[in-house]
Amino acid sequence: MSFRVRFSRRSLVAAAFVAAAVSSPALAQQTLKVGSTPTGIPFTFLDTQTNKIQGIMVDIAEAVGKDAGFAIQVEPMQFSALIGSLTSSRIDLIAAAMYITEARKQVIDFSGPIYTYGDGLFVPKGDTKEYKDINDMKGMAVGVQVGTAFVEPLQKSGLFSDVKLYDNIPDILRDVNAGRIKAGFADYPIVAYNLQQGRFPEVRLVKGYKPMVVGSVGIGVRKSDGELLKKVNTSLDKLKADGTIKKILAKWGLEE
Repeated sequence: MSFRVRFSRRSLVAAAFVAAAVSSPALAQQTLKVGSTPTGIPFTFLDTQTNKIQGIMVDIAEAVGKDAGFAIQVEPMQFSALIGSLTSSRIDLIAAAMYITEARKQVIDFSGPIYTYGDGLFVPKGDTKEYKDINDMKGMAVGVQVGTAFVEPLQKSGLFSDVKLYDNIPDILRDVNAGRIKAGFADYPIVAYNLQQGRFPEVRLVKGYKPMVVGSVGIGVRKSDGELLKKVNTSLDKLKADGTIKKILAKWGLEE
């Protein structure tokens, strides 16, 4: 009889240990794969010293995960591959400089808006004309990043001799810097940040240019992940209210 009692006690201790392990937040924490681009500084970029993707959207995704109870694993990829990777479940979230647009909302869901801006126009430094909008640029060969909201209005305008598509913004800046194209269009904060860092010294950002498209970036979520979207939005609201988002933007030279 005493043997049975001792066995029973051991069983209870073992069961309690297993239950505690299963319920442990550290062990139960989910890791979500987050798609980001290596060339969208200051939103996302590859830090060559750490070989990791960093930037505003990575910091925000990490803060959201910490509040919502999940860890993140950043997966680097080209901007044009982000939505396909999300819908095919290769990643779980998109954290990049991606506008919330009606066309994209037909395919994926977005969090609430995080930061709002428009496209920037940049030209060779030797071109001193103050372009007001794309109507001042008839006949020019220009560049734009594939998959962005700026491609369609440029192509549909019929104004340009060529609208060349690029995989990333630095490649457009290099071709403008070298004089291979007359102008480029890209996310204003990304272009401004690159130029402030002293990169592409022969490129000028046109200050008086009126953007074609103004939009807000948000975190992308699969349409089937409604519960995850709720968690992300709840955490974002808290992080906006307590000033965390404002601090992250300021860290990278942007204002809310």
